[in-house]
Amino acid sequence: MLKTNLTHVLSEKDHAELLQNNENVMICCGRMGPMCIPVYEVMEELEGEYKNIKFADMEFDSPDAKIIRNLPEAKSFQGLPFTVYYKNGKVVKATSSIQSRDQVTAILDEHFKQPVNETTQN
Repeated sequence: MLKTNLTHVLSEKDHAELLQNNENVMICCGRMGPMCIPVYEVMEELEGEYKNIKFADMEFDSPDAKIIRNLPEAKSFQGLPFTVYYKNGKVVKATSSIQSRDQVTAILDEHFKQPVNETTQN
């Protein structure tokens, strides 16, 4: 298990349940290495800000991580971690390697932004 404060996805069943029970999901699949840890830290920080998104991690070397490793969107990835963003169970974005807070929030805002109620706009 990865040493983060995120929800841990330990199996394909956990992965399926996570996607079934949450509209917006970000899963970082990696190791406790120098390219992965900063992404986990960003996710832990953002968890309190983006209440409409479920943040989770998954060990890259787990046999069940093939559910992420074998995604068509990850076919050309060469660096860890593999980070996958799901909306309603479908992949909307996938990235590899280290990501900054700004890069992650840009993706979250693009794909998971809460609709603004037109009556509250001025």
